[in-house]
Amino acid sequence: MKFSSLKFLRIVFCLVLPLVLLAGCLGQKSPAEQIYDVMEKAVAAEKKFEEQQGPLVELEKKEKELFDQIVEMGQKEFDQVEKLSNEALKLVDKRKEHIALEKESLDESRKQFGAAADHLKEIKDPKLKEKAELLVATMEKRYLAHEKLYKEYMIAIENDQKLYTLLKTKDVNLKDLEGQITSVNGSYTNVLEANKQFNELTEKYNQEKLAFFKLAGLDGKNES
Repeated sequence: MKFSSLKFLRIVFCLVLPLVLLAGCLGQKSPAEQIYDVMEKAVAAEKKFEEQQGPLVELEKKEKELFDQIVEMGQKEFDQVEKLSNEALKLVDKRKEHIALEKESLDESRKQFGAAADHLKEIKDPKLKEKAELLVATMEKRYLAHEKLYKEYMIAIENDQKLYTLLKTKDVNLKDLEGQITSVNGSYTNVLEANKQFNELTEKYNQEKLAFFKLAGLDGKNES
């Protein structure tokens, strides 16, 4: 039983929080400073998201190693294939736990970032307001991109579960098996595309954030 598999390499860019020492602590903060506070809370909420990346990559790696072993064995060593498939299913369950924590973290970040829209209305400078609106719009697209990534990843996990269940079936129909492998590969292609979009929007947001602070006159305070 020889077939190709698709290795999913997770690469996620996290938000970069500038080290800003805000002025005006004794008085009313400017709208730009208030937006900074919102972003600080949003980034803090994503800590749990960042913590999931390492474990997820490790689990994906281990699962890929088990799958490769199963491929080499084929149905002639069914007992061992069944054992390895059960181990792989346990890894899939662990991935589900981590991806759930990741989504929970992004949902909290989105909730915190929602307050930025209120402070937008208080910005009087047209150019600064335009930068801020662009920043908020990009962040919202980023959250939507993660929603898509999450959905595609869950579809991929479901296909993985179906594949390992099939592999545990004695005298499995080869056509059914090949069809499920095709589904797995297709789902991870979608995951990679969604992951790429999420990373690109994260990078774009970080760039726009720096441009916003520069225009707001806060860039000189980004020194540690």
